[in-house]
Amino acid sequence: MTIPVLYSAAKANPDDSFVMVTQTFLMPLFINPPANLKILGIDIKGSEKNLEGFLRFSLGLVGQKYDMVLDLHNVIRSRMLDYLFRLNGKRVFIVDKKRRARKRLTGKPPKNITPLPTIATCYADVFRNAGLSVEDTFTSLFADRQKDFFWITSVFGEKKRHWIGIAPFAKHHGKIYPVDEMESIVNQLSKRQDVTLFFFGGGSYEETILGQWAFRNANTHCVAGRYNLEQELEILSRMDVLVAMDSANMHFASLVGTKVVSVWGATHPYAGFYGYKQLPQYAVQIELQCRPCTVYGKKPCHRNDYACLKQITQKQIIDKINFILEENEKSRNSS
Repeated sequence: MTIPVLYSAAKANPDDSFVMVTQTFLMPLFINPPANLKILGIDIKGSEKNLEGFLRFSLGLVGQKYDMVLDLHNVIRSRMLDYLFRLNGKRVFIVDKKRRARKRLTGKPPKNITPLPTIATCYADVFRNAGLSVEDTFTSLFADRQKDFFWITSVFGEKKRHWIGIAPFAKHHGKIYPVDEMESIVNQLSKRQDVTLFFFGGGSYEETILGQWAFRNANTHCVAGRYNLEQELEILSRMDVLVAMDSANMHFASLVGTKVVSVWGATHPYAGFYGYKQLPQYAVQIELQCRPCTVYGKKPCHRNDYACLKQITQKQIIDKINFILEENEKSRNSS
């Protein structure tokens, strides 16, 4: 969710140089960055995990000739780094994550359900507070690069019908639509002659489930665990629509300009973590007084039944898919 703002800011300030510090495993996500943006990895799961390693990394960073620091994370680690930079006389600007407002939004009813600023807006405010321009110019990680889909065609064949992605998992239970219900949706879609399905996920459990779905259904491909991140993003960019939870795959698809039917349970788009430039009408959710009960999906269900997910019907999701496919068709016919 940082990338669209970061790329836009770098392009809007071509005379400035930017260094993005991020976790090492996320570095491959920064595809086709602006020329004045460099990516620096910190391994907080390895050599920089303990205090000694983190301080060694931080002191090396502080020793560089940066003019200012923009903290887009605002957690204990980044605040320690902010403190060291301030001791070194550097200006530091920190994101306001609206934590109190999000806590009120996810509290128990009665409560006022109103949209909070998106996290992308919060990030952009940090750049503006630092005196930098931010113009929303980001459309896709592949926007400024000629995409070569030869390898995709060689693996999956020519795209002659709708390509629909399915990413049915998320990190936390409160964000996962019942797997048997999603499998039923897959069964229905796979019988359509105008559809090819692609399954996205990660980890051995998800790969096993999605592999079974692909084995049992025609016109399907399991992508999970078979390609690197950039290749998965290239495949995602070819989808007409992706069905996803409030998950990383929703955001990955948003980064490559693919429309997402996002399914929301315990969390809510109003908390500010909706997919970048995804339209509100693409979301599938039901209104319950207890929703949302969590920002990230970690908390257990107050009702102990996850009605927020189980009361969503298969038809609601399929109708949204058809809505986007029809929207795409109208757009192609009018262009």
